[in-house]
Amino acid sequence: MREDARDIGRRGLFVTGAAAAVTVAGVGFAAADGADRETRTVRGTLPTGSPDFVYVPVEVPRGVRELRVSYAYDRPAVPAGTAGNALDIGLFDERGTDLGGRGFRGWSGGARSEFFVRADDATPGYLPGPVRPGTWHVALGPYTVAPQGLAYELTVTLSYGEPGAAARPVYPPERARGRGRAWYRGDCHLHSVHSDGRRTPAEIGALARAAGLDFVNTSEHNTTSGHAHWADVAGDDLLVLFGEEVTTRTGHVVALGTDPGTFVDWRYRARDDRFGRFAQRIRRAGGLVVPAHPHATCVGCAWKFGFGEADAVEVWNGPWTPDDEVALAAWDATLVASVRDGRGWLPAMGSSDAHRDPDVVGLPQTVVLADDLTREAVLAGLRAGRSYVAQSRDVSLSFGASGGRGEHAGIGERLAVGRGTPVTVRLEVSGAPGCTVRLVTDQGVLFTGGPLPASGTGTVEWRTTPAYAAYVRAEVRQAATVPGVPGALVAFTNPVFLGRD
Repeated sequence: MREDARDIGRRGLFVTGAAAAVTVAGVGFAAADGADRETRTVRGTLPTGSPDFVYVPVEVPRGVRELRVSYAYDRPAVPAGTAGNALDIGLFDERGTDLGGRGFRGWSGGARSEFFVRADDATPGYLPGPVRPGTWHVALGPYTVAPQGLAYELTVTLSYGEPGAAARPVYPPERARGRGRAWYRGDCHLHSVHSDGRRTPAEIGALARAAGLDFVNTSEHNTTSGHAHWADVAGDDLLVLFGEEVTTRTGHVVALGTDPGTFVDWRYRARDDRFGRFAQRIRRAGGLVVPAHPHATCVGCAWKFGFGEADAVEVWNGPWTPDDEVALAAWDATLVASVRDGRGWLPAMGSSDAHRDPDVVGLPQTVVLADDLTREAVLAGLRAGRSYVAQSRDVSLSFGASGGRGEHAGIGERLAVGRGTPVTVRLEVSGAPGCTVRLVTDQGVLFTGGPLPASGTGTVEWRTTPAYAAYVRAEVRQAATVPGVPGALVAFTNPVFLGRD
């Protein structure tokens, strides 16, 4: 049986804030009538300027063991510089599509052309559970639509029979064998087969250990399905934290270190004024709100929500690129504003955002001073900004400032001395042969050292006062290849603040 949903303009429109969604003609199934399996197909065309989400209702009768969905859409040629067709997909069960995700059952974006859900299993990206009777919805997300429109075909197959035993998720512990108060290395932005990655959790775990990481944070696009698949990956030597990359149409944010199974909705834009609600959800679940790649150039990737709700910001994403350079400069401007306004400051982080080969897990990695290798301690260190970002396990930094009477402050701390007090800033570097050290303050770069020796190890000292420098942070960079343009970053620190509040 085939049904048509070509004209979305004649269907009921409902609005989530300013981001519209529309429900089109759906798919109906009668009772099983002795059949083991039934299939329905619906076709439609979405015009340019379609709402962000198009919901296709599926009437599910009793006795369904498995629901399976496949889809396809046309990809016509478009002029240079014009976006072609890209259509994401997900699923909501009989509990509905209301914002907040009570009925959420999975999302695969554009990574898969088909998926299934049943009580005992589901396609990665989707949550196993019973297929209860009622109105389900296949969610279509027209990411970009060509001038010719986007013609799609959606096929739903129901299999009848007794459901399997419900799967019970098992999560790893929130503690690994640490070294007490120490510097721990982590990668907090990673993707597996549970979103658009190509690696299994086990493969990521092996790569994390090879990169010298002590902890990782899972961050699949718009789904928590992977949370139940890391128990066998974690161990005494690797702490696994949970989260989500909340992938909206006006920026991405990493929910870092949330309670297992915490889902954060993404179906809104910056103009909808909904983000604060979901930032609070992340925090109530024990996590941190970390805008990702805020100046990335891909469609919908640049951060438009502002930083009022952020706990940290991802300044370095994967191999160093020009948009990271812009992000670093923009973050530094927030430090200047925090000093000027006398308010809290925003720590910086770096993560790999690794998806598949040749993406390198742990390039870069955030190195955090934590009281132990536990979820609580690591998040506390990141929240306080007691961290630096390094290109790899080979690069290590020690950075701080001292006064004349034994006062000392490390990364993320304040050296509380008078405005005219002489201060010595000291940076020790290892693992960076031929690189250049820069010290950056609220006035800009005030010190640039010569190239480090072939050993990659060196120490820099610089003297200043709080009146001259309200904060100091360190950068280690490769040799410049373009005159007037700094070389690629190898490591950088969060600031040390100088002077009394």
